[in-house]
Amino acid sequence: MKKSGWTLLGFIFIGGLLGGLLGEVLTVFSPSEPIQTIFAKVLSPGIDPPLTVNLILIKVTLGFLFKINLLTILGILLGIYLYKNI
Repeated sequence: MKKSGWTLLGFIFIGGLLGGLLGEVLTVFSPSEPIQTIFAKVLSPGIDPPLTVNLILIKVTLGFLFKINLLTILGILLGIYLYKNI
């Protein structure tokens, strides 16, 4: 398998997506408060509310928001690890 930057980005994206999904599932189904405190803590960097520029002829809205928790970071690190070992 040829290693490229796009393949690395794919591994990082899929690892982060699966980690974030697992974090959301764990926060819903975890029975105790300490687990929810550790894994449900979400950092949300981005532009919130979105920036809107109205130029009469065209209206442009720009915004993004990342929801990052501990399992998202672990998923990204696992994706990088798997990329390096393939």
